[in-house]
Amino acid sequence: MAKQDYQDLLKPEVINTVEGLSLISRIVVEGFTAGLNRSASVGPGMEFSQYRGYEPGDDLRLLDWKMLARSGRYYIKQSEIDSQVTIKFIVDTSASMLHKETELSKIDFVRVLVATLAYLAHRQGDAVGLFALNEKDAVSIYPKADKKHYNRLLLELIKLSNTGKWPATHISNKSIPNRGRKELIFFLTDMYETGEEISKFIKGLKSAKNEVVVLQIMGAAEMDFNYGANITFEDWETGARIKVDTQQAKTEYLNALENRLKSIKEELLSNGIDHHVFRMDAPLGEALQLFLKQRKRIG
Repeated sequence: MAKQDYQDLLKPEVINTVEGLSLISRIVVEGFTAGLNRSASVGPGMEFSQYRGYEPGDDLRLLDWKMLARSGRYYIKQSEIDSQVTIKFIVDTSASMLHKETELSKIDFVRVLVATLAYLAHRQGDAVGLFALNEKDAVSIYPKADKKHYNRLLLELIKLSNTGKWPATHISNKSIPNRGRKELIFFLTDMYETGEEISKFIKGLKSAKNEVVVLQIMGAAEMDFNYGANITFEDWETGARIKVDTQQAKTEYLNALENRLKSIKEELLSNGIDHHVFRMDAPLGEALQLFLKQRKRIG
């Protein structure tokens, strides 16, 4: 299968297996990194810069044996910076993330997105952790960097269960950020909140040493309001239903959505938090580019 054909695998029956999720993430990342001008990483937390001659006292693990075979001389892979960081993914597992367009729900798309970003982080040698939350359940997989841990993360992604709302009462997020170390936190959500419960949680994640990035997941129809002439919408979290004449409602909806997204972005930016709307029909390579950009800022 060609690398660009990962979209053919974006089906629930493939996504909801460890093998399928692993295959998708590997195809996406390898296709993406193949187009880079240089390796994103040559070892745990190290960005490759250039070669230099071996000097007594150098770490022998950094010897490039292929260069030795070709040239008969000893060369060291010199790195720009030791940039190993901790990557944490927080997933909103409230019921609204079950919103589906075509075959995929938002939570299925998030499974693919997290698995792909985690695979790239794993290749960088970074430690990766997973947290998920709704009003009835919480998942905490603390960061590690080994292969077995990545496979466990995939399994936990598949097992995530969406139910209820985001907790309306104050919840402690003190155990998620490690305020003494540099880390990159991605929060994946639809930002569906009845008050400010999600916004307050996000702002509580920020510290002087970390970067917090909100990926707001939106469907194409949700963004463009491309629905049939008349449609009944149902709230996943409350069960409320409303019938809408889409032709009359479209302009008002799009204006309200634009204002809402602008408000979220401005509020989070004022707290030093990045906010990006990520459409479910967008190429996954865009998320990988964002990941590398954010990682470079903290690394």
